Amino acid sequence: MKQKLIVICGPTASGKTELSVSLAERFDGEVVSADSMQIYKDISIATAKPTPEEMRGIRHHMIDFLSLSEEFSVADYVRLAGECISDIADRGKVPIVCGGTGLYISSLINGISFDETCSSTELREELSRLAEEKGGEYLLDILREFDLESANRLHPNNLTRIIRAIEVYKISGVTMTEANKLSQKESPYDPIMIGLNYSDRELLYERVNLRVDRMLEMGLLDEAKMVLSMENVATAGQAIGYKEFKPYFAGEKSLGECVENVKQDSRRYAKRQLTWFRRDERINWIYRDLLSNDESEFEIASEIIRRNGIVEKY
Repeated sequence: MKQKLIVICGPTASGKTELSVSLAERFDGEVVSADSMQIYKDISIATAKPTPEEMRGIRHHMIDFLSLSEEFSVADYVRLAGECISDIADRGKVPIVCGGTGLYISSLINGISFDETCSSTELREELSRLAEEKGGEYLLDILREFDLESANRLHPNNLTRIIRAIEVYKISGVTMTEANKLSQKESPYDPIMIGLNYSDRELLYERVNLRVDRMLEMGLLDEAKMVLSMENVATAGQAIGYKEFKPYFAGEKSLGECVENVKQDSRRYAKRQLTWFRRDERINWIYRDLLSNDESEFEIASEIIRRNGIVEKY
């Protein structure tokens, strides 16, 4: 029997945290975060990490446990989240995966299909330029540094496969050799997937903008200054809400310009999230702006969950 799993996904600022906590209260669950930035300690505002008040006593996993200087791969996430899910289920509770990092969610519930999920147009273009300038053998030398088996197997002219092997490793932290083995595993999960969204994209963007304004009121600027002043902050330093303020601290742009860049990057991120999640036909989408006055995403999601065999706590 596969482990049943509730998955709450969707773009940033769509209301996932509130829904996941409410569902955890109703179905006796615990939340496993699927957010690539909330894993880090000491950064809470830009990452929209849920506060104790928002958690309402519901236990959350995969949040606030990693140093800013540490790297973390999707393979690390799948392994640790899997351990959390097993622990939750062993204690008779319902695991609820909640987040907006599509790569984490798809890799977890699909049994790590890295060859399908690891993708970066920017990285591929950069590697293609390197190939044009320095040749396939140069890229093979890069690949040899972390995946000797793949490098030895590939011909310098097979640029597509060389670039793909480098891309998979740079995104996931797993070599193509390892990924090919991992992707052969059958998923141990039977996910019940619920996505939150707005049919009117502008309404979502308004929520994104308001969230950035609230973050500024909470001290986002100080948090960004702290992160940007640190050395070796690994991936965390690239979080939206930090890098956009570099020109402000350098005296190159006004605060208003940088704030608008944070909002713009956040909106673009929401759009990328939606593009990712729309590929998964298992997701039951709830459009919050289409709900009537006597409907709620909570009751609709609860009915979907009940239909799939999970019963309420009371």
